Amino acid sequence: MRVAIAEDSVLLREGLAGLLRDAGFDVVARCGDADELRKAVAALAPDVAVVDIRMPPTHTDEGLRAAVEIRATYPSTGVLVLSQHIEPALAMTLFADSADGVGYLLKDRVSDVAEFLAAVRRIGAGGAAVDPLIFSALVSRRGPSDPLGALTPREREVLELMATGHSNQGIADRLFITVRAVEKYVSSIFGKLGIPATGGESRRVLAVLLYLRS
Repeated sequence: MRVAIAEDSVLLREGLAGLLRDAGFDVVARCGDADELRKAVAALAPDVAVVDIRMPPTHTDEGLRAAVEIRATYPSTGVLVLSQHIEPALAMTLFADSADGVGYLLKDRVSDVAEFLAAVRRIGAGGAAVDPLIFSALVSRRGPSDPLGALTPREREVLELMATGHSNQGIADRLFITVRAVEKYVSSIFGKLGIPATGGESRRVLAVLLYLRS
């Protein structure tokens, strides 16, 4: 899997490159700003672009805007946006149209190397990844009468894992339950939230995010 990295911090950029290279990824570009990333994606067509959300010159949302443009122009390239802080509004901008091949993780998540690498692989394969803390921040904004209150503690666990991009098998492995049990929880969750029980992990992520944004 071919990966381009866009990060203005040389130390973090080289650290990410080392992690990915050691895990068998082909790091085809290491960029210091969003414009450099755009040129690299156009020339090299990587499977995934790992992008810092705040980059030169203003350090506001250059990385995010580049990620959105890349998804629109080069749909075969997945994007994984990294952020220092929890920014739910920017997360919603990234997932506005689709969750296929899109991810949003906090930089602290990189310290969990296995989870970070799994997210890159999932995005490269067309899946999705949402940081659990971003999901929790979105959930915490819901009002006291929200349908989320009708979910059981176990259903909320399943919902969080679903929103962060895990498959039914992945959820079953995490919670030490059967896939059949997960399917029942998923069906119950979507029924209580009143949203379609769509198939595919990325479409399920988008359904959950759209619900939380409503």
